[in-house]
Amino acid sequence: YSRLDDPRGYTAALDARAGVGWTGWLVGLASGAFLTLVMVTGVRADRGSLGPADTLTYGRSLLGCGVAALAAQGLAGPPHTWAVLVLAVPALLLDAVDGPVARHTDTVSAFGGRFDGEVDAFAILALSVVAAQSVGWWVLPVGLARYVFGVAGWILPWLRRPLDFRYWRKVVTAAVDVALVVAIAGTGPSAVAGAASVLALALLAESFGRDVLWLWRRRSQPLVP
Repeated sequence: YSRLDDPRGYTAALDARAGVGWTGWLVGLASGAFLTLVMVTGVRADRGSLGPADTLTYGRSLLGCGVAALAAQGLAGPPHTWAVLVLAVPALLLDAVDGPVARHTDTVSAFGGRFDGEVDAFAILALSVVAAQSVGWWVLPVGLARYVFGVAGWILPWLRRPLDFRYWRKVVTAAVDVALVVAIAGTGPSAVAGAASVLALALLAESFGRDVLWLWRRRSQPLVP
């Protein structure tokens, strides 16, 4: 164990135990700082105070930042499979809790729902990068789908129309998270990891495809302020 008053020794100890170098630290800290800024700005603009569900979602986002750090570090060396799972599994459990907590405490908000969705998208991106290192880079579109959709909205204004609520999106998000975790764990035959990744890609393609079709059919309708 290193002394806490020796920054170089302390960093070396963390690197040796967690296997995270400067690449991982930079990605983890940068994504954590950005998500914190988004959370603080959004909460102030929405209702001015942090609700219990927002706190859970924020904690889940920080776990996702840890996964992102390990994913980035894995690009330069061996994947940190079990360390990723230690962070990803609690994040999945928190994802199932923050919604009921918001409803039970009557703190449901527009920002809370959107922040929850963006944290989901970021977690899927980080997990897809980790899964791609063992399954294949064809898995990466699973994590990029949300961001490709967002960029397309800058080019095609009709894609920016607010979507109606659809519970199936939550089911797809949870299923994709679980499928990627199964693919990363790799405790069974390699065919299982490949099948889980294919399932994640198929579910996202169906969900985004349905939304794009819904938006396309309403592309000529004026937006209601």
